[in-house]
Amino acid sequence: MAVTSDPKSKKLIIRFRVAGYAKQFYLSTGLKDNKSNRVVVESRWEFIQREISLGEFDPTLERYKFGDKKPKVKPKDNKITLSELWERFTQFNQQFLEATTIDGYRFTSQAISKLPSEPLKIKDYLLEKYSYSVARKIYADLSRCCGWGISCGLVSENPFQPQLPKLKKSSREELAAYTLKQRDLIIYTFEHHHKFSHYSNLIKFLFWTGCRPGEAFALTWKDVSSDCTKITISKSYASKIRLTKGTKNGKRRIFPAATGGKLQNLLLEMRSPHSNPDDLVFCSVGGKQLTLKILDKVWRGHQTREYFYPGVVRELAYKNQLPYLKLYSTRHTFATWAIASGSSPDKVAYWLGDNVSTILTYYCHPEVSKADCPDF
Repeated sequence: MAVTSDPKSKKLIIRFRVAGYAKQFYLSTGLKDNKSNRVVVESRWEFIQREISLGEFDPTLERYKFGDKKPKVKPKDNKITLSELWERFTQFNQQFLEATTIDGYRFTSQAISKLPSEPLKIKDYLLEKYSYSVARKIYADLSRCCGWGISCGLVSENPFQPQLPKLKKSSREELAAYTLKQRDLIIYTFEHHHKFSHYSNLIKFLFWTGCRPGEAFALTWKDVSSDCTKITISKSYASKIRLTKGTKNGKRRIFPAATGGKLQNLLLEMRSPHSNPDDLVFCSVGGKQLTLKILDKVWRGHQTREYFYPGVVRELAYKNQLPYLKLYSTRHTFATWAIASGSSPDKVAYWLGDNVSTILTYYCHPEVSKADCPDF
């Protein structure tokens, strides 16, 4: 990241390099490192990036200094619409963001075309039209877009500040891991389900490796060693885009499967002598690419006009056999029980393709592991 915090002054700075210049550029902001100031500094960094991409970079940095001065940009004669600003914003960010992030902007693009023309009415419209989480996400996208527009001199104000607050999660949502008995009940129910037993191997794999669903969707047999003891996780699949260049955070890792263990045996049973290296390890009932939409239907359920058909886990929750947790709880469950069983946090962080602080903060739930003795 170009925007960092000076370890001595605790104030934000911008460090970056530009092709054609030997030196590293350094820009002091004089702003303390907090959330609101980071928005300001990141907007200035986006403006600098824009100038670099347009060949208008000022190597003296005079145009980008903080204080009373503002970035000097050419005034615009015509008033730009929100749709036009959003289009320029997404085009600019395509060179910096992951393809899945840009693909996620499509929903906001569709929503913008239906928004009221008056900015003050947009918040009420979003809250009435969508769920709170979706409305909050669209509103945040619009706020980032206008913040970028200000730094580029395209607009003079950001009507989407402050952003909608994040709702506090309920205690059940915070319980984001299952006990071992609950995990095994989910696996058993999938294995014997009249409609969704095909997906039991995928559910086992998610629980036993903690990998992200998209990483499992993209896994091919060439990623699995011949004896099924090593699994290379280097790509992900989401929203019809296969990220062959890397996982969510770009970390390539090798997950070990113990010799004679249940994970190795699962993969050995699944592997056919006729399997091609490029064949997907997990696919839909019809042999097609798996997506989150398909797996959500299997796990949570789906709604028709007249009835809600619960998925495997939602149905177990209806029967009060366990609490309902989202699909990502498979990752939380693995991390929690791996650490409870004696694995070091740094080793679990490597297996999950994350860092230790993230594992301990978000994925480890010691209150869950207290319910059972470690028998991982």
